[in-house]
Amino acid sequence: MLRHLSIRDFVIVAALDLEFDSGFSVFSGETGAGKSILIDALALALGERSDASVVRTGCGRADITAEFTPHDRVVRWLDEHAFDAEDTVMLRRVIDANGRSRAFINGTSATLAQLRELGEMLVDIHGQHAHQLLMRPDAQRELFDTHAGLVADAANVARAWRVWRDATQAIDAAKAHERELQLEREKLAWQLAELDKLAPQAGEWDEVSNEHKRLSHSANLIEGVRGALNALSEADDAMLAQLGAIVSKLRSLADYDTTLGDALASLEPAEIQLQEAVYSLSHYAQRVDLDPERLAQVETRLDALHSTARKFRLPPDTLHEEHAARRAQLAALDAAADLGALEAIQAKAREAYLADAKHLSKARAQAARALGTAVTTGMQELSMAGGSFEVSLVPLADGGPHGLEQVEFRVAGHAGVPLRPLAKVASGGELARISLALAVIASAASPTPTLIFDEVDTGIGGGVAEVVGRLLHQLGRDRQVLCVTHLPQVAARGDHHFQVAKGADDRGGTVSTVVALDRANRIEEVARMLGGLEITATTRKHAKEMLAA
Repeated sequence: MLRHLSIRDFVIVAALDLEFDSGFSVFSGETGAGKSILIDALALALGERSDASVVRTGCGRADITAEFTPHDRVVRWLDEHAFDAEDTVMLRRVIDANGRSRAFINGTSATLAQLRELGEMLVDIHGQHAHQLLMRPDAQRELFDTHAGLVADAANVARAWRVWRDATQAIDAAKAHERELQLEREKLAWQLAELDKLAPQAGEWDEVSNEHKRLSHSANLIEGVRGALNALSEADDAMLAQLGAIVSKLRSLADYDTTLGDALASLEPAEIQLQEAVYSLSHYAQRVDLDPERLAQVETRLDALHSTARKFRLPPDTLHEEHAARRAQLAALDAAADLGALEAIQAKAREAYLADAKHLSKARAQAARALGTAVTTGMQELSMAGGSFEVSLVPLADGGPHGLEQVEFRVAGHAGVPLRPLAKVASGGELARISLALAVIASAASPTPTLIFDEVDTGIGGGVAEVVGRLLHQLGRDRQVLCVTHLPQVAARGDHHFQVAKGADDRGGTVSTVVALDRANRIEEVARMLGGLEITATTRKHAKEMLAA
């Protein structure tokens, strides 16, 4: 549940720290005092989008922190996303005056998407315009699927529909570009045939080029190597023999003067290195040979590689990679041009969609009956005696991303009146009461530990307001319920009562303050809500009676 809310420099709130308990908490105050601003601030901490306009005038940034007691599902989510799982969960949102926004979970930077995903596990907000949203068919469907626990099933249907749609579009594209694809295929087929004939190998260009250099200069290589061998070891004055004699002489002289050891230390390795060079050159001389036939073969291959590369306007050393690339491109075009294969994919996608959609339809049909009965019961409690509510599932000819039917709420406000679409028949007051019944019923089935109702009782009064207060108080018995209200009947039912007031700061600017009311102050606030600015003995007495009920 929500334990603490800290707000700094948000709209008209300068600094505010609120502690919360379990049960049913109400927020009241005069119009314009900023009651809903508190909910807006909490919504930002839960990942709602915002901009620089929420920063209090003259301040550098708005800073909102909400602290919660986590339940098991939240702890698992924190572990899975590498956030510290502690005894408390702190969601923080900072919005700078330049519009930059930052989010934090337990002190660690987070994305807005992460904040929103975690926030949905912690708080469920029912806004003051919820009854207006009910006029929209998509809002009716989303509310129904959420209440019925079918959000994941609906998402599966939407994914399957997109796969089916993409498969259908692929067929349409293939048919529209069939001639263009055929020309491209013929071009690639010719190129691939040329490369298949050439069969270039990886690294072949460098290997053939190096071999051509060696073979075309073999006479010079042979002559040079033999001349080197002659100078080093075969001539009468060969270098190796002379160096050997010098080393031998210095060894004998070193017996007389050891300082010659440094010179010997330099010459002896040189003698060894010359011997190794002679061995290497002798081995090379045995391998190298004039081979005009092999040279002709290499020149033919080199010319073929170079000619093909020039024809395709490619570097010769990329022919092997291009060969593989063109083979893959031709295979892709063949697949794209294979309407039979595409149609098989489409048929399989349609089959998968219909299976998911029929499963969703069956589940919706069961849930529709249950929700219709529950809302009809709620309508009787909310002074709509004889009224009834129905969730109608209107079949769609070809189905769609949301399933095989359109979800439509239908209502009859009184006994004997036929059911008609909600958007066409409900008055403002009826719509508000039906919306509230839906909100209470949906919340009762929700696993979310904290429920917020932001002026959902707009358009309701009298005895209906007393029923609303009782229903929200009942919800607060096993979860935390926060409610912004203007109705004394609802406020009197609260376990905890906060008053929102508007005043002025040191600079003459408007600020909003919130205080927790004790018993005496609750009587005064409920009396104000009953009778306006002038509180009389009668309204005060009535307020005491309401709080004692």
